[in-house]
Amino acid sequence: METTWRDKHTVKPEKHYMSVKWHEHIVDGDVKVKEATLKERTMVIGRVGIMDLATGTSAWRVLDNMNHVGKKLGVIVTADIGLLSISFTCMEGSEQCSLTLSLPTTGINTERLYMLNRFLRDFDDCDGDMTLQEIHDRLDDIQHKKGNYSSLQVGFASGLACCGFTFLLGGGPIEMFCAFLGAGFGNFVRRLLIDRHISLIPNTVIGVSAACIINILAYRLLELFFGISPEHEAGYICAMLFIIPGFPLITGGIDLAKSHMRSGLERGSYAIMIITVATLTGWVVAQTFGFHPQDFIEYDLHPSIRIVLWLITSFMGVFGFSQMYDSPIKMAARAGVIGAIANTLRLILANYAGITPSIAALIGAFSAGLMAAYGVRRFHYPRITLSVPSIVIMVPGLFMYRAVYNFGIGEMSVGADWLIRAIFLVMALPLGLIFARILTDPRYLKSV
Repeated sequence: METTWRDKHTVKPEKHYMSVKWHEHIVDGDVKVKEATLKERTMVIGRVGIMDLATGTSAWRVLDNMNHVGKKLGVIVTADIGLLSISFTCMEGSEQCSLTLSLPTTGINTERLYMLNRFLRDFDDCDGDMTLQEIHDRLDDIQHKKGNYSSLQVGFASGLACCGFTFLLGGGPIEMFCAFLGAGFGNFVRRLLIDRHISLIPNTVIGVSAACIINILAYRLLELFFGISPEHEAGYICAMLFIIPGFPLITGGIDLAKSHMRSGLERGSYAIMIITVATLTGWVVAQTFGFHPQDFIEYDLHPSIRIVLWLITSFMGVFGFSQMYDSPIKMAARAGVIGAIANTLRLILANYAGITPSIAALIGAFSAGLMAAYGVRRFHYPRITLSVPSIVIMVPGLFMYRAVYNFGIGEMSVGADWLIRAIFLVMALPLGLIFARILTDPRYLKSV
């Protein structure tokens, strides 16, 4: 077949980030890892670290696990950890080996985090007597494990989470229903884009736009056929709250508190970028369709009934968010119970005890951290798989949107007021977890 000019000059798309072929660096796979060369041991430590980082966990935990493996293998590890990369050196006597490893993108996967934790326990039990081939085969199984949920299931989980979120913010059944439809469809679309490796900003814009448009269509149809009041449009904001990056916001705060400045600042910047893109997208869609969400309609409920509903919807929210992070059902349910108790405590303190919302958030996060510590001992889960998902529902996504919305329409003082409220709440959440960690983990109290 004749080759045309177009065939010769067409550039075929290639992956921008090359994959590391870990097995090619093994000289003899049957060698015990403790007897391997320094380079081979360094590759093992680096792979554990970069896989841990890929789950979305904090830099402190990544370094802790790398140090743990390093001690077993008789080497000293020093590392600089960011959001997407690790630069580290392993030293043994006068020898040293340095590596830099990077990820193409970041994400959150609590099951892989749990599987890595279980691998490290097995590595401890065998006292480092596993062979290089056995280690890399185990890590292959973890790295290539498929997610627990399909795109449709993830969409349903985000709809469930935002439905619960809507009630917690003051919405009623109509707002909850529309948020469920919007968030479910929006995250379903976004998950399809992520599976096709569409980059961060396009998948955020398209996912949020889809959620907002479906939400608006649902309201318009309900107005047309059932004559609902325009005041219900306040729930529009809740359809896009699945995109708020609570996990990196909280882990970034934890890293800053432990002086992992690079990781903390990068995670904070990543979260701010997503929040800015998402809220601006939601604002543009609202302006395009002439949608003007205001305050929620107040519902007169007895305090005891409201508290029970807070417990139920808090569980729904945390359970749904945990599934979005690929937590298995049992792990998501346990995080949901912790989140239901902690978030309901926060709401009671803020609404009935007259405590400042940021202080109430700190107390709620602190209680979640204490309960997560029990879960670590009882179920052997990594602490972060229970603690962070359980307080993500406390992240003030509504405040962030209202800040951007008011800035967009020129109400600078109102926007600044919402922004300051959001900042204080975001600062309180990691602090609560940190205080709980200090009380329950003596290692966390030390700086070295």
